[in-house]
Amino acid sequence: MKDIFDFGKKIDDYAVMGNPISHSKSPSIHTLFAEQTQQSVLYTAIHVDLGGFKQAVGNFVASGGKGLNITVPFKQEAWELVSSRSERAERAGAVNTIKIENDQLFGDNTDGVGLVNDLTINHGIELKNKNILLMGAGGAARGVLVPLLKQNPSSLFIVNRTPDRAKDLALDFFDVGNVQGGGYDAIAELKFDIVINATAASLQGELPPLPDTLLNDNASCYDMMYAAKPTPFMLWATEHNAVKVLDGLGMLVEQAAESFYIWRNIKPETKNVIEKLRAELNT
Repeated sequence: MKDIFDFGKKIDDYAVMGNPISHSKSPSIHTLFAEQTQQSVLYTAIHVDLGGFKQAVGNFVASGGKGLNITVPFKQEAWELVSSRSERAERAGAVNTIKIENDQLFGDNTDGVGLVNDLTINHGIELKNKNILLMGAGGAARGVLVPLLKQNPSSLFIVNRTPDRAKDLALDFFDVGNVQGGGYDAIAELKFDIVINATAASLQGELPPLPDTLLNDNASCYDMMYAAKPTPFMLWATEHNAVKVLDGLGMLVEQAAESFYIWRNIKPETKNVIEKLRAELNT
């Protein structure tokens, strides 16, 4: 696959920064977006040493770079570094997208809109007037709360193994919508239409302590993680008769598409890119 698409225009540099970064699919995704939209873009992955993020961004800006994606563990550091932020980045406390103009850094967070677009557009899942359970109270959960709540669900409950973290997170967002938080004992008698796993449990092959009666009829379950095989949460969802059981590969592509739009003011088509990544994942 070619990394440069020069259609008679100056080639603009973009990159993803993280640690580790060699596994990142972002270069492949954005290269496909550039080819599809005939944008003259070179997108690379940059490994950044811990403690070296500010210098790395400064070097990229000095070299004429136009934009960055930021992944773990630098999203909070990026939030602190940028000159200005979008509302969703402000509330998320994390930045995963930086647009560079006149040496000024504008920070945004596209994770939440990526999740919402994957749920609603790609999978036809209505969020309005639904009861949503969000598992986890870390950065991944915080990053998606505003876009989820702006879909006007009937309720959103944040559950976490440390109940106070979930309660504090809910308190931070109570002005946006009907959101509460607590521990797993607090959901023992509750039922949900949509359950979203924003924990890292799947990466360790673990499953949070979910009650067998958690799902309403026609419920959908979504794991932000993705792999070639179903995660433990996805297997649990299938065993408990969820109608739709989904992983986060579509969210990855959709958040990238939103970043691409912020940078280039053009929205790439995502369906074929998701299908291509899925095929590569399964080979």
